[in-house]
Amino acid sequence: MEETVMNRSSGGSDYGSHPTNPWIFQLKLGLYAGVIWGLARLALYYLQFTRVIPGLMAEPFFRHSFLLTMQGHVTGLACFILFSVLAAYLYLLVLGFAGGPMPGILYGLLWWAVIFSVIGPLLGATKPVTLLGWNSLLTELCIFILWGVFIGYTTAFEFHDEASREPAA
Repeated sequence: MEETVMNRSSGGSDYGSHPTNPWIFQLKLGLYAGVIWGLARLALYYLQFTRVIPGLMAEPFFRHSFLLTMQGHVTGLACFILFSVLAAYLYLLVLGFAGGPMPGILYGLLWWAVIFSVIGPLLGATKPVTLLGWNSLLTELCIFILWGVFIGYTTAFEFHDEASREPAA
């Protein structure tokens, strides 16, 4: 164990033999992504940057009036966390081979497009994109891109030799 720590700190790299369990890692990653970016969405909703309710992911399962309450916001946050865990697993399966931040950007952009152009209006969770307003569209777009980068780049950094790009300390 000491040899591994010394090897990493002295600039050596033994990242090729990774003991990380990808399923546990993606579970943790999805939880963190859901909490961080779900709370960011909640804050941006309270600051009135977006009109999309924090319970967007829970909309098909709960009444809209419930999702406007504090308990509804917490329920929506929990649903966003669950969605993030599932999305992290999907990223590992589909794009786990990709390195760098660009796949994560595209992943977040794809989820934003699917949710706000297809699934959201179809299920009545969001207004059509043309009626949502620029502030809401751009705020949600930015959050989903950052969320995708968080999932994608963290996965790439853990399972590829992204650490070798970092300057030696």
